[in-house]
Amino acid sequence: MSLDSFPRHPLLFGPSPVHPLDRLSGHLGGARIWAKREDCNSGLAYGGNKTRKLEYLVPDALARGADTLVTIGGIQSNHTRQVAAVAARLGLKAVLVQESWVDWPDAVNDKVGNILLSRVMGAEIRLVEAGFGIGAKDSWHQALADVEAGGGTPYAIPAGASDHPLGGLGFANWAREVARQERELGVFFDTIVVCSVTGSTHAGMIAGFAGQDRPRRVLGIDASAKIGETRAQVGRIARATAELIGLGRDLREDEITVLKGWAGDEYGIPVESTLDAIRLTGRLEGMIIDPVYEGKSMAGLIDLVRGGDIPATSNVLYAHLGGQPALNAYSGVFR
Repeated sequence: MSLDSFPRHPLLFGPSPVHPLDRLSGHLGGARIWAKREDCNSGLAYGGNKTRKLEYLVPDALARGADTLVTIGGIQSNHTRQVAAVAARLGLKAVLVQESWVDWPDAVNDKVGNILLSRVMGAEIRLVEAGFGIGAKDSWHQALADVEAGGGTPYAIPAGASDHPLGGLGFANWAREVARQERELGVFFDTIVVCSVTGSTHAGMIAGFAGQDRPRRVLGIDASAKIGETRAQVGRIARATAELIGLGRDLREDEITVLKGWAGDEYGIPVESTLDAIRLTGRLEGMIIDPVYEGKSMAGLIDLVRGGDIPATSNVLYAHLGGQPALNAYSGVFR
């Protein structure tokens, strides 16, 4: 099969924009840095990387007669907010299991940002005390069972829409989109930098770029603080996606790169390099990034450019995956 064999429900404005970050590039004094903006890819509740993935899950949900999308994430999950938006657009119900994945002391953590938007859009919110983990959780299985017991037809969407047979397709298509934009811009991005946690954004890119004939590095910056689990899941999803879209060869180990050093000790807790990256990007470019994902991947990019791991001759494409609504729950660190 090929990527075009899979039905896709349009949820995006079109290709997400690509633009240079010239002031950041000049400040770092190395590679030229560009951004591809999944944070403004859709009119659905600020969009984000998961909206792109959901374009491929929606046709499957509708074909199965689902009336309720059931998913899981942390209290400030960007993913659950995007599922709530897609459900609203389709006229479906949404049940969002929101676990306490982040030990963050802000008193309004469960009232502002992403979770507020999900409530506005009419989703059923289930707050659950449970720690962070990228695997399937009991609370999610219970929510699915409860929808069935109530006579509904649930559609199961795992955390980040990642560990799903179709979860990598959205960003395999992103890789194809990048190649088209490179031709239009007259530039080749030899290095892609992306945040990795539940894995299918990074994995889909790997699978998509593997079918192109120009060599490039796709560098995942771990933000899970459980890099062994994340690296294993990225590899598994990348290989499954490559097979699904008919790559016709095995992925090499050197095509699957997840780097540690910027996650801190716990998922969702910003460290000094996270906050420095947020401030630097905001003050030089007016581009807002978040403390859970993009602050960590940008911190990685900054250090890799400064240290020469990304050569000065490179054109780097930074994947901005969205997530800014979560900033509302971290206001204390910016006083």
